[in-house]
Amino acid sequence: MPRRTATLLTSTLLLIGLLCAGLLIHVPYGEMSPGPTVNTLGRHDGEPVLTIDGHETYDAAGHLNMTTVRVTGVDYRMNLLEAVGGWLADDRSVVPYDTLYPQDVSADEVEEQNAEEFSASQESAKVAALEEIGYDVPTQTIVGAVLEDSPAQGRLHAGDAILAVDGTPISEPAEVAEQVTAHEPGETVVFTVVPADVAEAAHDAGEQASDADARDVEITTEAADDDQRAVVGIQAGVTHTFPFDIDIKLADVGGPSAGLMFSLGLVDVLTEGDLTGGEFVAGTGTIDDEGTVGPIGGVSMKIIAARDAGATYFLTPSDNCATAAENRPDGLTLVEVDTLQDALDALADIRGDRAGDLPLCSAG
Repeated sequence: MPRRTATLLTSTLLLIGLLCAGLLIHVPYGEMSPGPTVNTLGRHDGEPVLTIDGHETYDAAGHLNMTTVRVTGVDYRMNLLEAVGGWLADDRSVVPYDTLYPQDVSADEVEEQNAEEFSASQESAKVAALEEIGYDVPTQTIVGAVLEDSPAQGRLHAGDAILAVDGTPISEPAEVAEQVTAHEPGETVVFTVVPADVAEAAHDAGEQASDADARDVEITTEAADDDQRAVVGIQAGVTHTFPFDIDIKLADVGGPSAGLMFSLGLVDVLTEGDLTGGEFVAGTGTIDDEGTVGPIGGVSMKIIAARDAGATYFLTPSDNCATAAENRPDGLTLVEVDTLQDALDALADIRGDRAGDLPLCSAG
């Protein structure tokens, strides 16, 4: 066999071997890619994203799109060739598998956590939007969860409204821990609570649970596993009493990152005028009851999704600005925001044709 032919055959066999190895060798990585975007002012799967009952609403033009990231499934095992392809691609991001699915958390637990974060983000979006337009949204501290085999198990129940601890009125969840940890392990704490079913009925009627339905529950504290703090084994949460019904429908989405865009969508449909002036604005960011915007994951994929959908402006949490600016697609203006008010101010500049006044993201 001529040397040239032998060399060519050897190289071909080596390449085939490397390709086969690349397909067979699995690596501990997953992939993130741009996901779908949804206009919070519009419809999704045939239903309005925002439904209001009990308050006048206004038609809103333009787009206020929330953005998502698509991730590989928990059972997906990436091979070496796919990882290399992802590393070289501009519209995909290869990340350690444990980043998406931590080893000590099951897939069901990840899904449940995402659903809980999404639900909490909807509540905070409603509160921030309503308070922005002048409503007062009362809150009440509740038992969010009872830990298994804890002193509180069977004594307190998820949804119970906590009115007082040791006779001290409770106005926010952090105060529950303050009162409990003031004790030594083995001491008794007295919770004044309204049972969950009674508290829920009051909430559905637009009211808060009252002293008339309260009862005292005595619980003996124990020491926390990590130190000697006194604990009873509950997680305190909060429920809000809204002045009218607001329903946010968006299936197959989890996590807290749509909070800002939900708030903006609500402000837009509950007030006259168009926040966007007809422009296509997308964005991301968590939001709390006070309207503070927080950072999210996967921003480099979300800005690609936004631009592909047609957005020309992207509202970006300040902590994500540097990463977003380094990966900014052509034609997309990245606007830095820290609060709901920042976002509203930016939208005023956009619809007022004052793009030069916008606070823009810059690379680190």
